[in-house]
Amino acid sequence: MIESIGFFAVVLLLILFLAIFFSFVPLGLWISAMAAGVHISIFSLIGMRLRRVRAERIIRPLIKASKAGLDISINQLESHYLSGGRIDNVVDALIAAERANLELTFERAAAIDLAGRDLFDAVRMSVTPKIIETPWISAVAINGIEVKVIARVTVRTNLQRLVGGAGEETIIARVGEGIVTTVGSSHSHKEVLENPDRISQTVLSKGLDSGTAFEILSIDIADIDIGRNIGASLQIEQAEADKQIAQAKAEERRAIAIAMEQEMKAAVVGKRADLVAAEAEIPKAISDALRSGNLGVFDYYTMENKKADTKMRDSISNLKLDNIQSKITQ
Repeated sequence: MIESIGFFAVVLLLILFLAIFFSFVPLGLWISAMAAGVHISIFSLIGMRLRRVRAERIIRPLIKASKAGLDISINQLESHYLSGGRIDNVVDALIAAERANLELTFERAAAIDLAGRDLFDAVRMSVTPKIIETPWISAVAINGIEVKVIARVTVRTNLQRLVGGAGEETIIARVGEGIVTTVGSSHSHKEVLENPDRISQTVLSKGLDSGTAFEILSIDIADIDIGRNIGASLQIEQAEADKQIAQAKAEERRAIAIAMEQEMKAAVVGKRADLVAAEAEIPKAISDALRSGNLGVFDYYTMENKKADTKMRDSISNLKLDNIQSKITQ
């Protein structure tokens, strides 16, 4: 009886040990690795479980890399996994680079992946160049005619500058700048239409891919069109602006003249008021002189006669002046 209880206890402990063992060790994955020629110790699998690393995320890419002939260790894959990298993407990119005879180490591939770049797409673009089409780029020749250009830029990924290199937006901006500079240095839009390849050659010689993640293979002009006469439009706008300035200055002078006229009229009215006031004092002065005996009656009538004679002479002179002016006018 005691022996049977001991036997069942041993069996129970063995079952418990195997349950714990298989919970830590993915036996099926270990068998697959051994069958593929990838030697992994049981203790490595247990260590992955303790480090909370999913073993299939490491073992399957390792088998794929081993079958492709890549020399990658399990520690490298696990380190990249713990850093937040995409192991499958890195291994696929390394296999593609190996097949295309591209120089790409695991360390650089891991750095590119951790930088957030799509490594496999970059390797594929290195093998099969990509065409980037620019939008309509407007430039103006020296003669003032607008020229619109669409360019197609053929690029391939430069894996050595993929980390920290500028993207497609920078390529488009630099190509646009080169087109504007080339067209702007042409004396006439006809030169651009006669030699559109001159744009490609000039822009390509500027080394526009410097500091970018791409290598420019060619720049081709896809379409070219003539736009507005910018020079004439600018001259018209300038003439309109000059006209408005002249009108504003004329209006200013007119306002000043009207103000001066109003001031002169006010001054004349003031002088007339003073004259009327002075003339109103004359009869009082004459009456005072008559009362005081300083002016006699005959003296008064003599003065009135002289005033009438003066008015008559003024009328005659004004009449003669009007006749002379009418003759001159005729």
